[in-house]
Amino acid sequence: MADEIKIGAYICQGCGLGDRLDTKQLATVAKRDAKAHVIKEHAFLCSAEGVKMIQDDIANEGVNRVAICACSRRAKVDAFSFGEGVAVSRGNLREGVIWVRPNTDEAQETTQEMADDYVRMAVNEVKYMTPPHGNEEAKYNREILVVGGGLSGMTSALEAAKAGYPVHIVEKTGSLGGAAAKAWKGIPLKSPYSDPVDTGIDAMVEAINANGKITVHLNSTITKTSGAPGRFSADITTESGSTKTENFGAIIQASGYSEYDASQLTEFSYGKAPNVVTQAELDAMAKAGNGSIKTKDGKEVKSVAFVQCAGQRSSKEGHLNYCSGHCCLTSIKQAMYFKDQNPEIDTNVIYTDLRTPGTGGEDFYRSGQRKGVTFTKGIVNEIGADGTMKMKDLILDQDVTDKPDLIVLATGQVPNSGVDIETVPQNEPGQWEANKESVLNLVYRQGKDLPHLKYGFNDSHFICFPYETRRTGIYTTGPVRRPMDAQQAIEDATGAALKAIQAVENAGKGRAAHPRSGDLSFPHFRKEGCTQCKRCTVECPFGAIDEDEKRYPQFNEARCRRCGTCMGACPVRVISFENYSVDTVGQQLKNIDIPDEFSEKPRILVLACENDAYPALDMAAMKGVEYSAFARVIPVRCLGSVNTIWLTDALNSGYDGIILMGCQKGDNYQCHFVKGSEMAHYRMSKIDDTLTQLNLETERVATYEIAITDIERAPQLINDMAATVEKVGMSPFKF
Repeated sequence: MADEIKIGAYICQGCGLGDRLDTKQLATVAKRDAKAHVIKEHAFLCSAEGVKMIQDDIANEGVNRVAICACSRRAKVDAFSFGEGVAVSRGNLREGVIWVRPNTDEAQETTQEMADDYVRMAVNEVKYMTPPHGNEEAKYNREILVVGGGLSGMTSALEAAKAGYPVHIVEKTGSLGGAAAKAWKGIPLKSPYSDPVDTGIDAMVEAINANGKITVHLNSTITKTSGAPGRFSADITTESGSTKTENFGAIIQASGYSEYDASQLTEFSYGKAPNVVTQAELDAMAKAGNGSIKTKDGKEVKSVAFVQCAGQRSSKEGHLNYCSGHCCLTSIKQAMYFKDQNPEIDTNVIYTDLRTPGTGGEDFYRSGQRKGVTFTKGIVNEIGADGTMKMKDLILDQDVTDKPDLIVLATGQVPNSGVDIETVPQNEPGQWEANKESVLNLVYRQGKDLPHLKYGFNDSHFICFPYETRRTGIYTTGPVRRPMDAQQAIEDATGAALKAIQAVENAGKGRAAHPRSGDLSFPHFRKEGCTQCKRCTVECPFGAIDEDEKRYPQFNEARCRRCGTCMGACPVRVISFENYSVDTVGQQLKNIDIPDEFSEKPRILVLACENDAYPALDMAAMKGVEYSAFARVIPVRCLGSVNTIWLTDALNSGYDGIILMGCQKGDNYQCHFVKGSEMAHYRMSKIDDTLTQLNLETERVATYEIAITDIERAPQLINDMAATVEKVGMSPFKF
């Protein structure tokens, strides 16, 4: 039969495996216990000869399930990839066994037992895998939508167009350029970093208008966005109300920022004192006067003070908790406006901490000093309605009163991020209503816009995956993603363009873009077993699951990140991937040897996230850090994919302890799938009740947050569990 399963188990003797392990016994285990059809040993499986041996068995013996019993699944990935139609599993004998166990006669027996189990696990895993074939609904649309025509949006558009991709820019105002176009000068981006320079915005606008691959929609907004990577559909509506629907492969949101409302700073008398302006207003004044700046009533400026962090880096209600990144450099630039106009003008930058990021930041600051700009470490406490400024000089420890001709408030960046899904959800499938505050107006069950971080910036995985949001194929860039200056925005926008191109190309091939780049699998479910509980729909971090007209889950494969959170959420176990399922993991943990309670050989199950925890254990092995021979480690795509049935099966099978290792959760999350670790911790919080009902100690199951750098801590947690088991005793559920 063409679909007959034929398993090949291949056991490596290289990297010291043949010296430390009885590989003939491993071959016997693969045949006798795991029922592999073809079993072969080789001196070095990853060598050209070893790989050819496997390829020959695939071609000539009909092997279509390959269990590689050698090194970690993170090693030699390309060597052990055998194309479509062949499923591959890995038994980690090197990092998972011989590198974490001492090379002594006393340890030999338990070391061999570990290896025997990993062979059983690898063969039984691949037995229940189906080679993934990709998404048959894949679409290849090379056009990219950029929402926002400021510096970030224009940069993304130009970079994508240079790479050969058609781009549409949708800008809600009547002109391109955004906030940068309103500035008279910019901060230099190259040596000598000494003077303000042309912003370059006019040249960018000309380049866009001359580029045949870029279409610009001015006075327009996005009133509806649906679809998925490779097949997004967007309604572009003009001020007059006319709407045009366009299709795109990927979307870049570059909607920029708004200036913080300085009228909220009542202590600074903004709007009352005529000599108080914001940085944005000062740049507009400079542009209107071609560099000559006068007071609002037309008088010459002889003194000007710049108040840094106005309403920023403050925990006061209504203020911004964060630094906006550009303000110090902008104040230095604007102080130079006055010094270049007249060196006798007194310019004073009042700061608590001066921050000048970037390659030339320090040079630009020094140039300001050379031009005579004064920098005073102090705190401005009050500005009266008559323009009198009261401040505390922190160096002299004195209270100072002054009345400059102009006072410039360095207010912060407030992201134009659209509505928050926490407050404006889209509760029913297919229900959509235009919202003036929304940027993208997504037809997603999970909400109209991208999720927000705690300060209102659009969610992006700022540690592991910049630009990438929780909506696959939609990328954020510029100050809508995080506070930044112009140089950072240009670099950011270039990165977002590259990510959008990657999304387009992967969508055309029906495979995942990130973080499991190239993965062809996607979730399936057995409709007849579904109870319509909606847990998969609600818990999916990426909005990949909707509901059909009969309220069954409707999986949108192109939006899926392949994390398996839906699989972990399903109480009736009807959701699975072709090569990752309740069975592929369940069969691993069921097919290890569980010694009886009198053997004094406990078994500890470790479910380790493949993104941080599993690499940490691998690196610990490389350093020779030892951990208990009683642990059996199974990597999972994400801790969010862990179904509680695995824990139930493990406890019923006689495991003495269970450890779950996932990524950091919360506002500073490091989970590659954003919410997976958080969901797993929530589910595991309910396990204590189950353990109590079974008369089992709650210490037998533990969940931890592990960073990829925890190469000492991760093994120690395993050893700690071994000590706990020794203390509380063997499981009463052993056979």
